[in-house]
Amino acid sequence: MITKELLARINELARKKRSEGLSEIELAEQKRLYEVYLAEIRGQVTNLLDSIEFVDTPPDKKIPPKGKLLSQATINLEQVIN
Repeated sequence: MITKELLARINELARKKRSEGLSEIELAEQKRLYEVYLAEIRGQVTNLLDSIEFVDTPPDKKIPPKGKLLSQATINLEQVIN
């Protein structure tokens, strides 16, 4: 779980890395914290995508063929240009 403490430590190490550099132990800790953070984010995205449900278009809402949409767009564009 991503906690305030985890984010605070990640940010603290990032600031220290930019300003004065990190020791080998701190670099290892930063790498481990990034892995935990990214694993949590990936899990959240996976859960979100797993919850998406695709539904078919209702029969009363017919989708026009692609060619017809293209011709309508071309006609509308010609009217704007002229």
